[in-house]
Amino acid sequence: MIRSIEGGAPQRGRFITVEGIDGAGKSTHVDALVERLRSAGAGVLATREPGGTPLAESLRELLLERPMDALSETLLVFAARRDHLQQQIAPALARGETVVCDRFTDATFAYQGGGRGFDRAILGQLEQWVHGELQPDLTLWFDLPAEMAAARRAAARSPDRFEQQDLDFFARVRAAYAERCAAAPQRFVRIDATPERAAVWQQIDAALVQRGW
Repeated sequence: MIRSIEGGAPQRGRFITVEGIDGAGKSTHVDALVERLRSAGAGVLATREPGGTPLAESLRELLLERPMDALSETLLVFAARRDHLQQQIAPALARGETVVCDRFTDATFAYQGGGRGFDRAILGQLEQWVHGELQPDLTLWFDLPAEMAAARRAAARSPDRFEQQDLDFFARVRAAYAERCAAAPQRFVRIDATPERAAVWQQIDAALVQRGW
């Protein structure tokens, strides 16, 4: 179980997650974040959700391409997360490595809870079943207005099933991220994703320096 792994590791590694609506630019900074941590001497596992294991990557393909309702989405996301935690995240943390994950459970509360309107109480129960008390040590939330994110997505790639949603959907997702941030200010750092890349990176670096990382 994830909880027993966490509890039995007195020197578990750091767990960093990167969050934000599609088009916020978070993924472009993950490589730099990983390199920044490795240059400071940390062993780093870079991974993503949904995904990170063969099973979870297969479920990711279904989630991004196949039509389904909010409950089906939610169950697939947490099934992928459970395998990811057992096979990758928990063992890396137990070894004392730093895990950098592009999305985690906050994304489920934002997309399925906020975007789809799925029952947050059920999401909370699934969160407890799947990873107990394990939470990221730091969550970098790339915050960007839905309209600006849509323009960036249109210029960058063909949309998947989630990226095809309208602006109201992404406004709800953004609002749900803001709620999660307000509820856990000790682990969230809001990154203003509107300026140019260098200015965004300065905010990320400052968040690490503030924690002595």
